[in-house]
Amino acid sequence: MPGDVPESPAKDLRTLIPEYAGLARETTLLNPEPGDPGVRESSLGGRLLWPADEPWPYCAQEGHWTYGSDLGNTTEIVPGAVPMVPILQLFARDVPGLEFPEGKDLLQLAWCALIHEQDPRLLVMPQLYWRNEAEVMAGGSLSEIPGVSEGEYDEDNMPQPSTLSPITAEDFPRWLDLPKDMWETWEPRFRLPTGGSAWPPDSNVIGTKVGGWPAWTQPADWPNCESGHRMEHLLTITGDIQLGDCGGVYFFHCRECPGLPWDWRFDCH
Repeated sequence: MPGDVPESPAKDLRTLIPEYAGLARETTLLNPEPGDPGVRESSLGGRLLWPADEPWPYCAQEGHWTYGSDLGNTTEIVPGAVPMVPILQLFARDVPGLEFPEGKDLLQLAWCALIHEQDPRLLVMPQLYWRNEAEVMAGGSLSEIPGVSEGEYDEDNMPQPSTLSPITAEDFPRWLDLPKDMWETWEPRFRLPTGGSAWPPDSNVIGTKVGGWPAWTQPADWPNCESGHRMEHLLTITGDIQLGDCGGVYFFHCRECPGLPWDWRFDCH
């Protein structure tokens, strides 16, 4: 009956609240596995198919630092701009559910793997690129990424080179992402006689993925584009990288505006 506490708080929300099932979105789980991906393979932390005539991106933030290599809690200052590290490469053939801009079939992501003294909240300062694989191959690709070698960056800030085995799944929002009117309607159903709530586990897929819903650990923080459109969730990177106490790095884009403008957010455990 409405208002009664469910007998088993662990029941699936889709059964307890039929309206929840209507919030389902398709996601593609990338399932990274340590390996040696080639430059023309989708990968996490592998080499990127980078145009030979395009400079590799650098992070120009001042005051980069990293933890020292000894067992003490020392830090090492890294002067000047530093090269970003390859994070993710996705080819359209491997992720059919990812909508690419017209004429593009390759998504690449790089970010800064050092800590920023100016504002630690800046975290990774990512750069996202849409490309055409055939065009890169025709013009030649970069043979060596500058400054990216073992031991240069904190291991926690960059992923181990991994191949991907994408699979699709149904994804649902965490309770932090529920519309306010739904939350206000549903929450009383799970109140305990002793106070508090027996809100059951949600069906949000936690992992590095494309599409679906973010796995917020703090209040949802969806960005808007400059035209005022709420952006859509593009991809999440979490679990495969230990960025301090960061719960996840979330990327968003606006499919209503030319060029698919994008933004990013992160939250903490």
